[in-house]
Amino acid sequence: MAGLYLEDLSVGQSATLSRTVSEGDIVRFAEVSGDHNPVHLDEAYAANTPFKTRIAHGMLGASFISALLAGALPGPGAIYLSQSLAFKRPVKIGDEVTVTATITAVDEAKARVTLATVASVNGKAVIEGEAVVMAPRKAG
Repeated sequence: MAGLYLEDLSVGQSATLSRTVSEGDIVRFAEVSGDHNPVHLDEAYAANTPFKTRIAHGMLGASFISALLAGALPGPGAIYLSQSLAFKRPVKIGDEVTVTATITAVDEAKARVTLATVASVNGKAVIEGEAVVMAPRKAG
């Protein structure tokens, strides 16, 4: 699997991926993360919250950002250095989450790339943040 090299990257480049959140995604994320908050897993409990229904883990949505960076921009070989996250709205079972990452800066000396990251549902941001990754250089 080939990704983009530092030399291939420029400010303004972007990539997008979409993923529909399923019941199984939430259950498996709870198992892997150990986060068994009933707002994610118990419909009766969640009905009494401001959301009125179960919601996905915020970090499940954030993991879609990681998948985009690892799979497309810059792609395989990128090293995640940091990620800020602001959770704006809940994500519910059946929601299609669209994640976009856009390069805002390239530091050639350090091989670092800064990207604005946004996850949205129906055109409304659910997560906003900024990622910094180290991109691989071309050999030679």
